Amino acid sequence: MPNQSSFPTPFSDNAVAVLGLGPMGRALAGALLAAGHDVTVWNRTPGRDGALLAQGARPAESAAEAVATATTTATAASAASSAAAAGSPLVLLCVRDQSAARAVLDAAGAALRGRTVVNATSITPEDARANAADARARGFRLLEAAILTPTPTIGRPQGTVLLSGDPEAFTAHEPTLRALGTVRHVGTDPGRAAAFDAALLDLFWTTVHGLVHALALARAEGISGTELTPYAQGLPQLLPPLIEDFARRADERRHPGDHSSLASAEAGLSHVAHTARARGLDTTVLDAALAVTRRAVEAGHGSDGVSGLVELFARQATASSTGPATTGPAAAPSNRRRPAGRPR
Repeated sequence: MPNQSSFPTPFSDNAVAVLGLGPMGRALAGALLAAGHDVTVWNRTPGRDGALLAQGARPAESAAEAVATATTTATAASAASSAAAAGSPLVLLCVRDQSAARAVLDAAGAALRGRTVVNATSITPEDARANAADARARGFRLLEAAILTPTPTIGRPQGTVLLSGDPEAFTAHEPTLRALGTVRHVGTDPGRAAAFDAALLDLFWTTVHGLVHALALARAEGISGTELTPYAQGLPQLLPPLIEDFARRADERRHPGDHSSLASAEAGLSHVAHTARARGLDTTVLDAALAVTRRAVEAGHGSDGVSGLVELFARQATASSTGPATTGPAAAPSNRRRPAGRPR
C-alpha cells in the first residue's frame, strides 16, 4: 500500500541536477519543476530539453556543469533557508542502462564529490552494489532507485519509486524525492531496489508474453482478439488473492495441492503447448514452463501445489552457487521418490 506521507509536497529550497532526458528522465525533471524545485538538466543527445527549459529548467553543456550548477544554486539557497542544508546537493541520473550510467558518472568526475546521486537507471542488483562501492571510493553518496510505474504517474501519488542504499542520504532528500510520487526506502543493501524491480518485471513481462501468445493462438483457431477479450479480462481478477496466497506459501515453504496441483498444471500446459505447436506457433516459453513443471512432477511432487515451483527455482539457485544438488522443491519431504521409469 502507498505510504500516504510520501505524496508530493513542494520543497523548493533543494536544487537538483537531472542527468538523462529520455521519456522517464523528462517526466522526473518535470515533476521536480512542478513541485517548485530548481532543476538543471543535461542529456548526452542535445535537443530534448526544450519543454523543460520552457518550464524554468536550466540547461547545462556537460554532466559536470549540471552538477556544479545545481551545487551553486543549492549553496545560494542554503544561505536563505536552513532546510536546504539537510543534505548534499542532489543529482538524479536516469539513462538507458548500466554502461550509460557509468559513462555519465565518469563524465561528471570530481564534480560529484560530496553530492548525493539517485540512480534511477534500470540495472541489476550486482551493478547497483558495484556502483555503491565506486561511489564510496569517489566520495559521493548513492541511492539506487527502481521506478515501478510508467511516466504518466510520475509526480502523482500513483507513481511508485523504491530506493535502497545510504539511509542518511534518503532521509536528507526524502522531501525532494516526494515530488516524484510515493517513495519508499527498502533497505541499506544498494541492490535491493533493483532486486524488487527485477522480480516485478519478471512477473510483468511473462504476463505480457502470455497475453500476446494467447492472442496469436486464438487467431490461429479463428477467434478474434475482441471475442477473447471479455474472457481474458476475467483472469486478472484472480491474481490479487492468488499473489497473496502464493506469497504466504513461499514464505512458509508449504505448498499444499488442495486446489491445484503440479500434476494438473503439467497436464494443462501440455495440451496448450500441443495446440499451439499444431498451429505452427513458437512454443519456446510454454515448453520451458512445461519442462520445469514436469521435472517437479517426475521428482515426486505432482501432488504439491503449483506454488511449490518456488522451491524448485530456489533449489536450482542454491545449487548453482554451492555445487550439485538434487532436483525438486527444497521444502518437500526428502522421502518422496521419483516414479520408476520416468526420465529426469
